[in-house]
Amino acid sequence: MDNIIKIYCDGACSGNQNKNNIGGWGALLIFNEKIKKINGGEKNTTNQRMELTACIKALEAIKSTKYPIEIYTDSAYLYNCIQQKWYEKWEQNGWKNSKKLPIENKDLWEKLLNLIKKYNPTFIKVKGHSGDKFNDEADKLANIWIQKNNN
Repeated sequence: MDNIIKIYCDGACSGNQNKNNIGGWGALLIFNEKIKKINGGEKNTTNQRMELTACIKALEAIKSTKYPIEIYTDSAYLYNCIQQKWYEKWEQNGWKNSKKLPIENKDLWEKLLNLIKKYNPTFIKVKGHSGDKFNDEADKLANIWIQKNNN
């Protein structure tokens, strides 16, 4: 028992570049021997929004700041932003990128950054679709939501 909360999160989007698409997110929260699975989604979204939402929803499901948290993601977008602190430049530039365009998903980044300040998690990059049991399960949860709600 290592008393670390481990989060595996993933997002997916069917028809990502099309109008009227549908996205799903999935996350596993693992604490010692207990596993909690959560998922959801929305229409007219992107896979990146779903990746961020999975992480946000998982952190929102945590009730205590008592234990360290590790977040496992296969999203380069999420991982690189946090590890390389892209958000610091975005905030300094009034949430604009180097081309002076508004940052996509600002609403989700602000929510996620507030949760990161609260919980101070460690982010760990995993390779997607590589046989990592829990990452594959998070992906499955995201896709199950898409399949159930794609009508």
